[in-house]
Amino acid sequence: MARVPEARRVRDALENAVVDGRYRPGERLDPAELEREFGCSRTPVREALQALERSGLVQIRPKQGTYVTELSVSELAERFEVMAELEGMAARLSARRIEREALAELEDALRECEQHAHAGDADPYYYANARFHAVVYDSCGNEYLRQQAHALKRALQPYRRLQLRVPDRMRRSLAEHREIADAIAAGAAGRAEDAAREHVLVQVKEFSQLVRTWRHLTEPAGQGAG
Repeated sequence: MARVPEARRVRDALENAVVDGRYRPGERLDPAELEREFGCSRTPVREALQALERSGLVQIRPKQGTYVTELSVSELAERFEVMAELEGMAARLSARRIEREALAELEDALRECEQHAHAGDADPYYYANARFHAVVYDSCGNEYLRQQAHALKRALQPYRRLQLRVPDRMRRSLAEHREIADAIAAGAAGRAEDAAREHVLVQVKEFSQLVRTWRHLTEPAGQGAG
């Protein structure tokens, strides 16, 4: 098995720590402490924090430090709703414009998703899932849409990763991927758009389960226990 790059290992661990509530929104992250915690040098920590800043999970403030971003549940829901529309549009255009090589790559990403879903491996599934969606964006034939979809996907990555912990979500996500891929392969633009949009919107509909995981991150200590 290929060794996971050090910066990615640190990034994944930090991402999990934030969504698990070990680092709370607004909390300052100390790079020196992170180096000790993860047993690595300064460079992987710096690269991991920069990647998390690009995804919107942390904010690096000049001369102040790095802080966990504070987003309310409603703000997250709004972003997921916009993501659903971008996903739908990208799938619709991809159904009309995707080339043979990209279609083969989409199927390969889907097989990888299937492998990890059957094994119950959420983290590898998360990366295969990201690859699947990236192929859809990259094959839509609209550069502006491609850029916007990738940018918002990066901002939502930690929360899309979190929703994979909802019971049975990986299995259902895989079935939704199959529906999207089949529609794109068939050139069924409307069906591809509907399937891709619903694939993201279902995460908003299930947000009540995510809220229970996320609420303790967004409330001050001592609240929310009533």
